[in-house]
Amino acid sequence: MYKAFFHLARNPFDLTPDPRCFVPSGRHNEVLATLYYGVRRHKGFVVVTGEIGTGKTLLLRCLLDLFKGSRDIAYAYVFNGLLSPTEFLQYVLSDFGLSASNKSKWELLLDLGKFLASRGSMGQTTVLIVDEAHHLSEDLLEEIRLLSNLETTNDKLLQIVLVGQPELDEKLDSVKLRQLKQRIALRTHLSPLNAAETAEYISERLRIAGADSNRAAIFPSETVAAVFHHAQGVPRLINTICENALINAYARQSSSVAPDMVDDVAKEFRLDATNGRGNERTLTRASWMRSGL
Repeated sequence: MYKAFFHLARNPFDLTPDPRCFVPSGRHNEVLATLYYGVRRHKGFVVVTGEIGTGKTLLLRCLLDLFKGSRDIAYAYVFNGLLSPTEFLQYVLSDFGLSASNKSKWELLLDLGKFLASRGSMGQTTVLIVDEAHHLSEDLLEEIRLLSNLETTNDKLLQIVLVGQPELDEKLDSVKLRQLKQRIALRTHLSPLNAAETAEYISERLRIAGADSNRAAIFPSETVAAVFHHAQGVPRLINTICENALINAYARQSSSVAPDMVDDVAKEFRLDATNGRGNERTLTRASWMRSGL
C-alpha cells in the first residue's frame, strides 16, 4: 500500500524472521558467532536466552542458513516445547528424515543412537535446535540431557542448542536440573538494541527495502528517538511501530514520519509511556538530538 509512495521495493518492517533482513548489532553478531562456534566445535550444550522480540528466532534462521552451505551438518529444528518426551523424540527423528511412527520410546532412542553413531563415524555434525525452549518441562529438559550421553570417548555425537526467554534461565538454575546446567558449555544472552543501534537498524531495514538517500527523510532523527523510546530497543516492537507509522504517514500523504505519528501508534498498541514519564521522553529526544544521531 505505502511501498510505491515511499519508493520501496518491499516491506521494510515485516515481522517475519527473514535472514535477508537481518541487521546485526554487535551483540547479535556475538550470539550468532557463539552458536556457530558451539556447534562447529562440538561443545555439546549451547544456551541462548533473550526477552520477547529481541530476535532469537531470526538468529536461528541465520544459523540454519549458514548450515545449508555445509554438507556435513544435519539438524532437527523443534519450535514446539509443549510435547511429551515420546512426541518430542518422534518429532526429532522425523525432522532428521528417520521413520518415527508407531515406535516405542526405546525404539526411537535406538534408531537415534544408530543415526548419530553413523554420522559421527564419518566426522559429520548433527544438531538438535529447540526454539521456545522455556516452554519445555523439567522432565523433558532432563530427557534432552540424557540425549547428550550419546557420545564417543572424545566427541559429542549430538550438539544441542536451547533458545528461549529468560524463564529458561530460571529453569536451568533449578536444583532438579543441576546435572544439565553443569553440561552447558556456552551460555549467552541477547539484549535489546541501544539508541545508536536502533537508528542503524531502522536505516538499514529501509535500505534493504530499496530506500536510498531518502532514508533519513522518511524517519528523521527525532522520529527515530520516539521509536526507541517506545520500543526500548526491542526489534519486534521497532518493526511494529515503524510499519504502522509508515501507514499513518501514507494516509496523511506525508513523505516523512513525524514523532507524533509514532506516539499515536504507541498509544494504539498500549506502548505509550504514562505515569509521569513525559518529561523522560522529552529528555531522551533532546539528548538524542544533541548527540547528532
